Amino acid sequence: MDYLSKKLSFILILFFFIQTGWAKFILIPMDENQTNHLKAYGIVYKALQNHIKVKWLLNYRGGSFLLPYDDDIKEECQIRNVSFEIISDNEAFNILKEISSPSKNQEAVTLEKAPKIAVYSPKDKMPWDDAVTMVLTYAEIPYDVVYDKEVLSDKLLEYDWLHLHHEDFTGQYGRFYAAYRTAPWYIERKNTLEKLAKELGFQKVSQLKLAVAKKIRDYVVGGGFMFAMCSATDSFDIALAADGVDICEPMFDGDPSEPNYQEKLDYSKCFAFQNFTLEANPMVYEFSDIDTTRKRNIPKETDYFELNNFSAKWDPVPTMLTQNHTMMIKGFMGQTTAFDRKLIKPNIIILAENKINGEARYIHGIKGKGMFTFYGGHDPEDYSHRVGDPKTELELHPNSPGYRLILNNVLFPAAKKKKKKT
Repeated sequence: MDYLSKKLSFILILFFFIQTGWAKFILIPMDENQTNHLKAYGIVYKALQNHIKVKWLLNYRGGSFLLPYDDDIKEECQIRNVSFEIISDNEAFNILKEISSPSKNQEAVTLEKAPKIAVYSPKDKMPWDDAVTMVLTYAEIPYDVVYDKEVLSDKLLEYDWLHLHHEDFTGQYGRFYAAYRTAPWYIERKNTLEKLAKELGFQKVSQLKLAVAKKIRDYVVGGGFMFAMCSATDSFDIALAADGVDICEPMFDGDPSEPNYQEKLDYSKCFAFQNFTLEANPMVYEFSDIDTTRKRNIPKETDYFELNNFSAKWDPVPTMLTQNHTMMIKGFMGQTTAFDRKLIKPNIIILAENKINGEARYIHGIKGKGMFTFYGGHDPEDYSHRVGDPKTELELHPNSPGYRLILNNVLFPAAKKKKKKT
């Protein structure tokens, strides 16, 4: 960094203090000393709602937060059992000065505005059916639930951040046919979706879900932030690749699939994946070979994935998304557990992976003016969550590193936009 750049950084630090009145500050540590990492994100969100700008200190004590002293925020920290430190303006100044040093792989990113959050999910789902809605509720971060009607009527334009519940955008009802086709919940769900499709002017559920996927695609291309987990990741890309191609068997849509549908897929329409092969047997609980669930042979005791390191100053986006108090995250299963690295497009950033198994667990990319993140697995604190299993009690996992990755994405749209350095 040259003299002019150093001087500019110092001036920006001074400006931050002038704006905040040279008062005391609240430091919310996010290292091992934090009592409740998950609720800390809710504290930051509340500060943003109250028009308090927050500094996200990337790679400093686990991605800590620094904000001007506020009595309400202090009280909320105490109520929610979130660890915090009250520091002087001089201490805060020295922290920011240290972070600005070219020798430190750290950066202070300003969070400016609380993002408006939407969760794409069936309205009858309970919060514990999905890790994101569960952690948002636990962290006390507000969100709205939207589904097909809202998406098709362009309601997504009202939101900054969208999460896709564990949806099947291919219209195959989650590929649950083999195990659950006689289960009352499966039959009811199928009937409900078929009724909704007709109500919205579609002959098939697959056609409805494709239209929804394309609206979500347009939302991202227009500048939205999208986060998806488990089967919503690969089924979303598969639906886009199969636009205009019938890949559904008769038990899903009433007529046979199109001959040679595999050769008709258009991978250029996908966000993250390419060259994948669809699972042709409808009795197999799998969409394609993107997912590594059936390929992996890892004992639960040694099932971990590792966060990758990024330059905080040069690559603040992936750095924000990987902030944590540990680099090793324990694995967890899902219908889509992880992604075969060989089938990921070369422009996609691998945020976390299991290199030994050749699988990516957490990936990020740009689409148009917007961004998306895909996270494999169902529930970071339930190794093999199955239909009917009891919900995870997050009160027992307030420091979950796997859930922290979700909340990094929630705060990400609040960051002040900054051009990438060249």
